[in-house]
Amino acid sequence: MSVKLMREEQAASSLAIHGRRLWRVVVAEMLKQHRALFGSKMIYFSMLVWPAFELATAYYTFLPFVHAPGLRSHWPIAVDARSIILFFVTGMLGYTFFWSLVQSSWQFSWERYNGTLEMLFLTPANRLVLLLANGTAALLQSIWLFFTFSIALITIIGGMQLAYPAMLGVAFLALLIPAMAWAVFLNSCCIFARDGSFFYTILEPTMAFLSGVRIPLFAYPFWLRIMSFVLPLTTSLSVLRAVMLERATLVALWPQLLFLIAFSLALFVAAHWLLKRGEAHARHTGSLTLF
Repeated sequence: MSVKLMREEQAASSLAIHGRRLWRVVVAEMLKQHRALFGSKMIYFSMLVWPAFELATAYYTFLPFVHAPGLRSHWPIAVDARSIILFFVTGMLGYTFFWSLVQSSWQFSWERYNGTLEMLFLTPANRLVLLLANGTAALLQSIWLFFTFSIALITIIGGMQLAYPAMLGVAFLALLIPAMAWAVFLNSCCIFARDGSFFYTILEPTMAFLSGVRIPLFAYPFWLRIMSFVLPLTTSLSVLRAVMLERATLVALWPQLLFLIAFSLALFVAAHWLLKRGEAHARHTGSLTLF
């Protein structure tokens, strides 16, 4: 028993050490990004105003169609105006989560031109952990203001249909974990891409349209709905809305949650492979451009 207890204590100690190291890397990345990107107070203004305007635009664009014949039979939440507002709030919240990471990855690619990307390969920190820390730091600094605004708005509006309060934690994790995997994957792509702005340009309209941020997925043709699941945001929003608007439970959501877990693992594995492949290519050719 004493040997088993010692092993458990060693495992717990090792986990705590790795956790502290990860947190130090995250804090360092947050400080670096804050100094480089968040020096102006106008940044904080735009962090709230841009998503709020997008939310208002989506709501008032859709409002004339609420009373269209047959809409409520296809979309039950259209019966309650509060549910429609919650639909758009959750859509913009999820979109802001993922879009802030696309923007962060694009900005991360600037380090190639600033001459600081070499630090990624010189630092003793694990490369995958560093990319994860970069994404985490970007998310925490980019989302907190609109996240707070969304919680306040949801509280004021009301109308949530929760099976039980713990499901909010499930919904949050279904948004956070895929977003982190998405950040690591995009960071690894932008490091070795010839032009990181390609991802920035192509993913903004694609995520906003395909993932059902402003339009319910049932309005799309079948083939487009299938395509939409290439983006993790689609399933994350499906879980978030099911929890908040349909009283969904773990039993009802387990297929989507398993899909998100598998998708997130696949993104982490792909990012790890890209880092290994890109580093080997850079050592062989002297160029960081892999594709």
